[in-house]
Amino acid sequence: MKRLLVPAYFVAGLIAPGVAAAQDVAITNARVIVGTGQVIESGTIVVRGGKIVSVTAGAAPVQGLKVIDAKGMSAMAGFIDGHKHVNNFNPDQMKSMLEAGYTTVLAGGGPAEANLALRDRIEKGEIIGPRVIPSGQVNLRQTPAEARAAVQALAAKGVRHTGEIGLTPEPAPPQSEIEVLRAIVDEARKVGVQVNVHAVSSPAMVAAVDAGVTRLVHLPNKDFTSYEQAERVAQTGSIVAGLIAFGAPNIDTLSAPPAAVQWPKDNTTRFRDGKPWPEAIAGANRDPKGRATGTEAGYTIVNARRIWDADPNHQTISYSTDQNGADLVVLEHELKSYSIVFSMADIHRIIGPNAARYVGMADQIGTLEAGKLADIILIDGNPTLNIYEMLKTKVVLKEGRIVVDKR
Repeated sequence: MKRLLVPAYFVAGLIAPGVAAAQDVAITNARVIVGTGQVIESGTIVVRGGKIVSVTAGAAPVQGLKVIDAKGMSAMAGFIDGHKHVNNFNPDQMKSMLEAGYTTVLAGGGPAEANLALRDRIEKGEIIGPRVIPSGQVNLRQTPAEARAAVQALAAKGVRHTGEIGLTPEPAPPQSEIEVLRAIVDEARKVGVQVNVHAVSSPAMVAAVDAGVTRLVHLPNKDFTSYEQAERVAQTGSIVAGLIAFGAPNIDTLSAPPAAVQWPKDNTTRFRDGKPWPEAIAGANRDPKGRATGTEAGYTIVNARRIWDADPNHQTISYSTDQNGADLVVLEHELKSYSIVFSMADIHRIIGPNAARYVGMADQIGTLEAGKLADIILIDGNPTLNIYEMLKTKVVLKEGRIVVDKR
């Protein structure tokens, strides 16, 4: 296979010369936001062989290590996006994700072969990007036996996640869909595949959970989730991967998909595709006269908090974007909605350990703790204060290798 050449401008914009292969490093003088709720105001992170070996307050032995003096910057675990469509081999998108602070992304859909190929090209260094967890398509428009075969085919390829499986939201999924979904879930358990379901109404969410699904890629945006429905999600150990800002308007945003397109600063509210809000909302909720209401934005925010509160351990809400614009803009758009109902400590947990649990890597990423992969970002600010401080990533390490350095 012909080797894909990485554009020179891409490499220069991301990686400082001579540091790309560094794996044994010490990050000193950093505010360490562990991700568990603990914050070390000035500490040292030691990395060997691509993994964190210690996180300590103050100084630590650094002999034989490459030292990165954070100079008071904040260290966080690399951000995790639990649902994003990334199978287009676009180096600019990979650059955008890394520079925003993402080090892991679960491919949200598309052919398994394309997602696998993207993962492999990144792992080989042909494209510089975040860790891509591939998924593969399985749909409900087939027989239960066919659906089982589709799941088996994914497992045979080494794919451990389905792409988003869409349930009919209103008035509720038909029994025919549920029967196929149950077959998918049953077969997936046997072969070690995680089932990810797109359920955008509360009845669809509960139907998915009752069918055995524990990973939901969207918050309900068609209605308000009841206390009882939220409790059902919590009782089953299920997680909803956010997308809290679906339907929330953008205004005076600098860029939109594609990133080269500039939205005018004209005091006009826009949907995430740059078209007028709320009319452009995909599957918009409408009043009896057919007018888009924009209620999606309110539903997701209230439902996120209700589902979060239903679980005393606060593991029910995770993070995803499902947007393909400039990722720093997308990150801000999502975090604005989270900040309405979540504290900064909650947000750090949502985008860190909860998101790691959602993608099946809780033992490897999501927090800055000994034994975890050294996916570390350095932020030129204090993310304990507000969401805007999370938009200042300067350095990104993926498994101990510096892949972004904008100091």
